Amino acid sequence: MAHEHKLEIFRGVVKFKSNTQKIWGVLAFLTLVTAVEVVLGILKPQILTDTHLLGMKLLNWIFIILTLVKAYYIAWDFMHLRDEKSSLRRAIVWTPIFLVIYLVFILLVEADYIYNVYKFGFISWNF
Repeated sequence: MAHEHKLEIFRGVVKFKSNTQKIWGVLAFLTLVTAVEVVLGILKPQILTDTHLLGMKLLNWIFIILTLVKAYYIAWDFMHLRDEKSSLRRAIVWTPIFLVIYLVFILLVEADYIYNVYKFGFISWNF
């Protein structure tokens, strides 16, 4: 019992006639996103390196967002998450998101403590 895969990408905006064409279309999309990352990494436009958003350069935010877009799309299309039930998709997508947010929180708290130790000398936690 074979399961037919959907032959469209971007929620049906682009449709293909065969799986081979779809693979080439997805490859073209991922190549385009990667090319944008590489060009931005080589050129490093001054407007993106001088602008800060939430304590980080705008260029770094663009890299993070484009990398997440590629990772999500690879999981969505090549791991066939789009064909799964929404509860499984949410479990797969939201669990790492919450874990990454938790990790970033821990790293920021520890980094702030170490920064204050280097800047002001020994600081002890006042429980």
